[in-house]
Amino acid sequence: MMSKIKGVVLAGGLGTRLRPLTSITNKHLLPVYNKPMIYYPLEMLVEAGITDIMIVTGGTSAGDFLRLIGNGEEFGLSRINYAYQKREGGIAEALGLAREFVDDDRVVVILGDNILQNGIKKGVEAFLKQQGGGRIFLKRVDNPQEYGIAEVEGDKIKRIVEKPRNPPSDLAVIGIYMYPPDVFEVIGTLEPSARGELEITDVNNAYIQRGAMEYEIIDGWWLDVGESHEALLRANLTVARQEGVEV
Repeated sequence: MMSKIKGVVLAGGLGTRLRPLTSITNKHLLPVYNKPMIYYPLEMLVEAGITDIMIVTGGTSAGDFLRLIGNGEEFGLSRINYAYQKREGGIAEALGLAREFVDDDRVVVILGDNILQNGIKKGVEAFLKQQGGGRIFLKRVDNPQEYGIAEVEGDKIKRIVEKPRNPPSDLAVIGIYMYPPDVFEVIGTLEPSARGELEITDVNNAYIQRGAMEYEIIDGWWLDVGESHEALLRANLTVARQEGVEV
């Protein structure tokens, strides 16, 4: 059954919020404690039993991923697939580049700057037991105005609101999404947002509107590493402490 699920790590973008660190490299290649940032989502996928993986990247540093990761031998893989995003088109557009790779299988999508303390293995197992539809992960946050926030009612999500002035909850949608293969049909129906991108929130709301989205609230910490210089620093300290280093 695990052979019927694929992993996609989205590692494009210009990383403008982390300049000047990203003036010479992709943000996902920056260090988080003792490893490049991109290693963490790859490790989470492999730990969950997903070994058919694609990295979607872009910009002038795309070749650095190939030099660093190669075919993924360091992760116990025999190969890794790569796709190139030519422009800043949004998360949903980047995922769309993986259409032929995913084919008729389910897919787990991870933003390359997201790290979870407890990984995604339990979530993947739950996703595989679903009858259909998608699955997203929520985390309680102190500053809900800065995230996509889920309005929930019991075990159902009513909607996701992007960076709301008056948040309906403190449950942020984190950068890990699980979809059935028809996600690419959903992406094909999207219109660009005001910032000219295809938004992943629109994908998630499309599944919510048809009653086909499950969710879980995660335990442990969640790091959105690429959010700011402060977030990058916090991530380094958090992971170092997790490894038993006194900092």
